[in-house]
Amino acid sequence: MTESIVSPIDGQVAFHFDTLDLGSARAAIERAHAAQTAWKRTSMAERVGVCLRAMDAFALAANADGYAEAIAKMMGKPVAEARGEAKTMRARVEALCGLAERALADELLPELPGFHRFIRHEPIGVVLDIAAWNYPLVVPIGVVAGGVLAGNAVLIKHSPQTALVGRWLAEAFASAGAPAGLVSDFMCDHATIAELLATRPSLIDQVAFTGSVRGGHEVFRAAAQHNFMAVGLELGGKDPALVLPDCDFEFTVPNLVEGAFYNAGQSCCAVERIYVHADIWDRFVEAYVAETRKLVLGNPLDAATTLGPVVNPAAAARVRDQVAAALASGARRVVDPSSFARPDGPCYVAPEVLVDVDPTMELMAEETFGPAIGLMKIRDHAEAIQRMNDSRYGLTASLWTRDDELALAIANELDTGTVFQNRCDYLDPTMPWVGVKDSGHGVTLSHLGLRALTRPKSFHFRRR
Repeated sequence: MTESIVSPIDGQVAFHFDTLDLGSARAAIERAHAAQTAWKRTSMAERVGVCLRAMDAFALAANADGYAEAIAKMMGKPVAEARGEAKTMRARVEALCGLAERALADELLPELPGFHRFIRHEPIGVVLDIAAWNYPLVVPIGVVAGGVLAGNAVLIKHSPQTALVGRWLAEAFASAGAPAGLVSDFMCDHATIAELLATRPSLIDQVAFTGSVRGGHEVFRAAAQHNFMAVGLELGGKDPALVLPDCDFEFTVPNLVEGAFYNAGQSCCAVERIYVHADIWDRFVEAYVAETRKLVLGNPLDAATTLGPVVNPAAAARVRDQVAAALASGARRVVDPSSFARPDGPCYVAPEVLVDVDPTMELMAEETFGPAIGLMKIRDHAEAIQRMNDSRYGLTASLWTRDDELALAIANELDTGTVFQNRCDYLDPTMPWVGVKDSGHGVTLSHLGLRALTRPKSFHFRRR
């Protein structure tokens, strides 16, 4: 079946893509199993080589075929950000390649006379990577490259909004010498995926999903209903920032504006609520407003644009509804949306900065995933910790202070997967990416993420 990608730029069809029917999907899985059976016996050097050559092949194709412009048309990311994402993808692959041999090596147990004992991290088999549209390159690559390095085959089921990316990545790995079927574009509809997950015996060995909390629950239920398979979930966030009086003020403000509005706020780890100490409240709000006004809302194909459209009209309506509800409950705008020149179309949302917010407002409690932020004054560290933990999400939190000991003390009290000091909205591929509460299950990136794409096997040999 052929489907369309409607661009948030102008509401017009930008691209078409084909989806697999159930029979074609089963055939793709069979090819993946056949490729993986041989691939699991390859050396780590060969696996690393394929991953690095795939990044070379992707870069060549991206330059020739204008992938950055295509991403902008598909989901609204400014072209400069799309180019930056391609560089980040390569850096992520290089980091995983550097970690893989040591992370996946056999673990020798303490010597026991008469015995040889060790643990091997064996490939898990065929991994289904269900990827999100907001960072169409870096979201899937941790599972794709990590899976290949671990000896697995990977099926890329990308979001329909950014469906072309799965094909690009599969083609890059094929150009790099990966066996046919090792990395596959696997565009299927939800019904087909549900049928495949329900098939017994299981056709798929692991599912990695990046998306909404609701989607995560649906995938988890489907994966567990008829089969036992490994499931990794990277879900949403309502990530807080805490700004303390001793922060590097001139550094903090622009970083928190970027943390809230980069990619139009459409990041699971975007800063979505900011708590500011009363001692610097007035100064911070004034500076934050001034920095926000520097954003340029416009067509993402325009080089001057720093804030593109959100992905679709429904996403824009969700942001506007959260803001309207907060204003109706007593919040106050400090940035005038009408001051931004805005192209025609329902997906262009001017940046919103609200004060006089409270924790009961949806803007401060539920994921916004768009260009809107609430600022709240706090009195002390105890209140800050309570406010930051008062959420069903727990992906990242950021602390803005020069006091390293204080940052560590506060970080120890936060219920979150990652705590930053003087940084936000960033993934270090050498560190595990995890979420707590409704922000996720499992781990990606780092040596732990590589191991999560394997199963441990014990070797317990008695020597005679």
